[in-house]
Formats: sequence, structure tokens, C-alpha cells
Amino acid sequence: MNNQNQMQNQNNNINKMLYIKGGRVVDPVTGKDELMDVAILGSVIVGAGSKPDFDIEEIKAKWDVSESDIKEIDATGLVVAPGLVDTHVHFRDPGFTYKEDIFTGAKAAARGGFTTVVCMANTKPVVDNVDTLHYIQEKGEEAVINVLQTATVTKGMRGQELVDMELLAEEGAAGFTDDGLPIMKEEVLLEALKMAARLDLPVSLHEEDPLFIKQPGVNMGKVSEELNYGGASRTAEDVMVARDVALALNTGATLCIQHISSKNSVEFVRAGKKLGGDIHAEATPHHFTLTEDAVLKYGTNARMNPPLRTEEDRLAIIEGLKDGTIDMIVTDHAPHSEEEKARPLAQAPSGITGIETSLGLGIKSLVEPGHISLLKLMELMSKAPAELYRLIPGSISQGAVADIVIFDEHGKWIVGDYASKASNSPFTGWELPGKVHYTICGGKIVYEQ
Repeated sequence: MNNQNQMQNQNNNINKMLYIKGGRVVDPVTGKDELMDVAILGSVIVGAGSKPDFDIEEIKAKWDVSESDIKEIDATGLVVAPGLVDTHVHFRDPGFTYKEDIFTGAKAAARGGFTTVVCMANTKPVVDNVDTLHYIQEKGEEAVINVLQTATVTKGMRGQELVDMELLAEEGAAGFTDDGLPIMKEEVLLEALKMAARLDLPVSLHEEDPLFIKQPGVNMGKVSEELNYGGASRTAEDVMVARDVALALNTGATLCIQHISSKNSVEFVRAGKKLGGDIHAEATPHHFTLTEDAVLKYGTNARMNPPLRTEEDRLAIIEGLKDGTIDMIVTDHAPHSEEEKARPLAQAPSGITGIETSLGLGIKSLVEPGHISLLKLMELMSKAPAELYRLIPGSISQGAVADIVIFDEHGKWIVGDYASKASNSPFTGWELPGKVHYTICGGKIVYEQ
């Protein structure tokens, strides 16, 4: 079957060509940042360029599309970029669906401009078996965006015995993580990294040694002292990151340090990369936007693991994003109920919702102050996380899958009215830039403001 017939078959159930006109295409794959038009038929971009290279009449004739079969999107003054990719989300399904489920999480993601997410494995039951993996995969196929699933590294996330990594990989696990808990036994992690290297899949690690945590969720420092709350020392993260960078160098495995929060850990990752390790790191918007002082203002909505730390740590994370030490921005989207977050600080769960505010915070905290360009932000939020999980990164180019976000870089909006089931965020009420106008996944408009 030739390409044109394939495209026509793909288009049978859609009937319309999407024509995105006059937008500023910002594409980290091609490196382009210029005004372009984009034509989409079925799930594929069939034309992208500026005149005279782009001619909508030629494209219509080539694919036998009539004027009435075109939906035009006027993107004048808007950014057209590859769909965002969040490789660290908690959709709480199965087991905690009162907080979030795959469908509401996917809708929240679409509203935030994301077309692909990778879910963490600390559900109930945890994803240490094929049945639970298949349940999430099958439900994810019905979601409005692409939902991928990791498996745990250890059975029951107990840190004692490895899962059948080979079987779970064969069944489609995107990678391996015990996120939420550290893997304390280094002999267990060593074997996991060796197997992951053979499977060519990443291992992502939550790095907090409980020896250095009196009470979780708040940095051990001036704020924890003021609140008479034990806190979590940055040493809890530092000792684990240093160890695991060394283990990654030993095994050649692809290692990702999750939600990095400590300036020292940024240095350990930087050193590991200089030594030739396949080592990566995530940063969350809350860690590069807020400091420990936020706990005094926002209470439990600023409690998270690892905690918000000092201004020195925040600036070190930004420097890591600028120089490539930190490869990607993720949300660690962690929805909780209002009742849970209303508990006292010591009893409330850690984590915040983040998938609807990530783009806006990236622009506000990184692009507007001049730390990075918008093109670099798109690399951190789309290209790099996709590549870590062995996905083909999205691109605004002919032949690419039409996963696209269209947003107003400078358009202001007020955080609230969440698509998520949860609203546990310190950013509620903030005015942010980066208003999302459209999210397109596989050629279908899955969010429109």
C-alpha cells in the first residue's frame, strides 16, 4: 500500500484536515523557531513550512481534500510546538482513584499541553506483575493522550527482590522505578542496573536515605526549626545520588535521578556525566520555582518528597537545567484529596498536582527571567524526556505524528478550575503565562480552550 492510500485510510474516521495557520513553530528536534503553517491529515503532519515551500492548495490537491473538509486554526501570535511529554506522573490507578484516575489524569495532562505521560508504579497493587501492567495499559489506550506505564524495580517495592524485569519489559513496561521509596540494598540495585542495561531501558530512582530524615516533606533547616518539625536533610538525597551515580558508571545502565532537589546532587550528576555515565536527572517546576519558605505560606500544599529546599539549591537546579546537567522537566503530578491535605503537617501526604501548571511555571521561572530560551524549554519538556524512555520525540515536520501543543507564551491565566480530581497545589490563584489554546494528540484535538 502506498503512503497516500495509507493516509487516506487513516483519515476515513476523521474526515477533516487540520490547518494550523501562521503560528510560531518552536521545535527542539529540527531546531526551528520561525513562523510556519502546518497541515495535518489523519494522525500525521502532511505539510509544515512557510511560503513558498508550503502551499495549502497543493496539499489539498495531493490528498484530495475539499475546502469544506478543512478545520482551520488561526495560530497568529501563538506558539506551535511538539506535544509536551511528562515522564513522572501519578495517576493513582489502580487503588487510589478517589484522588485521580487514568482518564481524569489524561484530561488534566491534555489541558496542560501534554500528549504523552509515563506513570509511576506505586499504585495499589504496585506494578510488579503483568496483570496490573496490562490493566493500566488497556485503560490507557482509551485515554485522550498517550499513557505509558513503568514497572517497579523490586517486588512489592520492598527493596529486597527484583521483579521479572525481562518479562515486564517484553509486556511493554516503559522502564523501572520504585518511585516513592529508595532502594537501600546496593546489591539489589546493582543487579537491577545490570539487567536494565541488557534490556536497554532506564531505571529511575527516588533518592532519600531515611537515616537523614527526622520527618519527611520539609527541608531540615530554618523553616523546620521555626515549625519545630524534624525535616529531611539534603544529605538524605546526596548520599544516595553519589552511590547510584557510581553504580551507573560501573554497569553502563541508563540511570535517571528523579525530582532532584539538592545543589550537591546536581554536582554529583554533573560529575557522573563528565565521567561518561549515561546519567540523567529530572527537575520539577516546584523545585525551581519555590523554596522552603513556601511551607510557611502554603502549609501542607508545599509539603513534598524530596522537600523544597533553599534559594541556593533552587538556583543550582536552574544552572543544571541551563548547562544540560539536568535533562528534563517533569511534574511529579501527585494528586491528593482535600481531606488528606487538611491534616496537620506531620500527618498530611506529600506531593502536589502539577501537570496543569508546568508549562506556565517553566515560562515564568526560566524563560521570562532569561535563564533559557523557549526552544530550550521545549527540549526539556518534550524531546529529552521522550528520548530517555526510548520514544521518538515529537516534531513539527512532515511525516511526524501530529502530537502538538498550541499556546500563548505571554497569555496570562489564573490557576484554578482544575481538570484533575485534585487541587492540592501552592500555585492555586497564581497568574501564569503560557495559556494553552489547543492540545492535539494523534491528529485529534483533545483540548481546546
